[in-house]
Amino acid sequence: MARTITFCWGSALLFIYFVGFFLNSGEAAIKTYQFDVKVTNVSRLCHSKPIVTVNGMFPGPTVYAREGDTLVVNVTNHAKYNMSIHWHGLKQYRNGWADGPVYITQCPIMTGHSYTYNITITAQRGTLWWHAHIFWLRATVYGAIVIMPKEGAGFPFPQPYREANIVLGEWWNNDVEDVVKQGNKLGLPPNMSDAHTINGKPGPLFPCSEKHTYALEVEQGKTYLLRIINAALNDELFFAIAGHNLTVVEIDAVYTKPFTTQAILIAPGQTTNVLVQATQAPGRYFMAARPFMDAPVSVDNKTATAILQYKGIPNSVQPVLPQLPALNNTAFALNYDDKLRSLNTAQFPANVPLKVDRHLFYTIGLGINPCPTCLNGTQLTASLNNITFVMPKIGLLQAHFFNTKGVFTTDFPDRPPTSFNFTGAPLTANLGTKQGTRLSKIAFNSTVELVLQDTNLLTVESHPFHLHGYNFFIVGSGIGNFDPKKDPATFNLVDPPERNTVGVPTGGWTAIRFRADNPGVWFMHCHLELHTSWGLKTAFVVENGKDTDHSVMPPPKDLPPC
Repeated sequence: MARTITFCWGSALLFIYFVGFFLNSGEAAIKTYQFDVKVTNVSRLCHSKPIVTVNGMFPGPTVYAREGDTLVVNVTNHAKYNMSIHWHGLKQYRNGWADGPVYITQCPIMTGHSYTYNITITAQRGTLWWHAHIFWLRATVYGAIVIMPKEGAGFPFPQPYREANIVLGEWWNNDVEDVVKQGNKLGLPPNMSDAHTINGKPGPLFPCSEKHTYALEVEQGKTYLLRIINAALNDELFFAIAGHNLTVVEIDAVYTKPFTTQAILIAPGQTTNVLVQATQAPGRYFMAARPFMDAPVSVDNKTATAILQYKGIPNSVQPVLPQLPALNNTAFALNYDDKLRSLNTAQFPANVPLKVDRHLFYTIGLGINPCPTCLNGTQLTASLNNITFVMPKIGLLQAHFFNTKGVFTTDFPDRPPTSFNFTGAPLTANLGTKQGTRLSKIAFNSTVELVLQDTNLLTVESHPFHLHGYNFFIVGSGIGNFDPKKDPATFNLVDPPERNTVGVPTGGWTAIRFRADNPGVWFMHCHLELHTSWGLKTAFVVENGKDTDHSVMPPPKDLPPC
């Protein structure tokens, strides 16, 4: 059954028509919803400011679909900013035109213009999310995607009584684009956020926030499914509920072997589904989120809170705070990640590539480059294999499809040009970087192993990397320098976690594997918005297969012009 949802954006209107199916019917029919997305004056932390909202809501509304559904999203932009929407984690087979990152798979939707995203959900179910993919506008432009299993297919874990979305984010008192521009003028990082949020609200631990607290009512003895999304721009976050354990059952819309933990770690871009049993003494319990940062980098370390409240308990009861891991608790972070395993059953197998056709090794570096227009004369920058990515002026997928010359090259190196003690270099080391729009060409259906290696150029830091168009298997990770002779022997090739976003540990490495069976141009970048804006990104050109069924589809007629 088709249904239409209208999103309106920006200082005027941006309409998104969302076409899907009724979740309770396998029949095709039409049902229409209208969502008004506009700039709304929102009050947080004793400050009010206009932000871009969907239906006056921050975060935006949840998009519900079912595995196998087709979504048609028409976007008409009347906002003052150019726009694009990324459907984070949806694989978009052969159809990068609907992926959304600006100047990668499309040019931006200009004010007063429209574009239609056509998305078929294939072999995916679970929690994903959508967000703006231009500038820092995803600070307020985001929402959950909930994909239910096919009709008649249940969950591979106990059926919850109810479910709720828990979307973690960040809040700036000032306009985030103005904050970024000020930082760029200085050649320095912009000011950090003023608060973290849970479902758009910071909670009562912040001033003037008594009314800005999300509350979830539960009934004694019932089990609840929480769909947790980290939509924060720059912070990995711990999340916990006072007095209640969390049973992890899914990550990035992939079922996992269930395990129970007192807290989870979730990086920007990642999603985690957990079961919570309301079996504690009836009362009010804080849900809380605060950053994880085990590097010498400043972060907003304030704790965002929401409330899990048992039915019948009055609001006058004081909530209890959970014991979150310490800000720099590396041991907890590594131990938590080690527990993540794919379900790997006959119904949900872990098809890990055992033979590797292409070995890639990318170093992650921070540096300082000259900047004549910056007040300091220099600017901080970021690079992969010592290359700072330069955004093109037209969409890379369009240039690839029409064989437009001079837009990009396919000579991104498989290994860094300079070898050194990657995690032992002094903090003052700076190799300088080369700039360019350099991509890596991958043969269709080949298997790829990519090792992402953190470095100590300026500082070590954890980096969550997101690959568009694919899931991948995290076959190994470690602290220090990757050893190609010894470390592969420790790889998990049986039931490694399958994700679309992976955290590279501080001063360490992560190895991922995937099969390049989705032709097109696919973005890969750090999901810390600060580092992405500094150039910590690249893209893969996955070649077409031998026939049209394994080749990039032609672009839609309304593809935004450049």
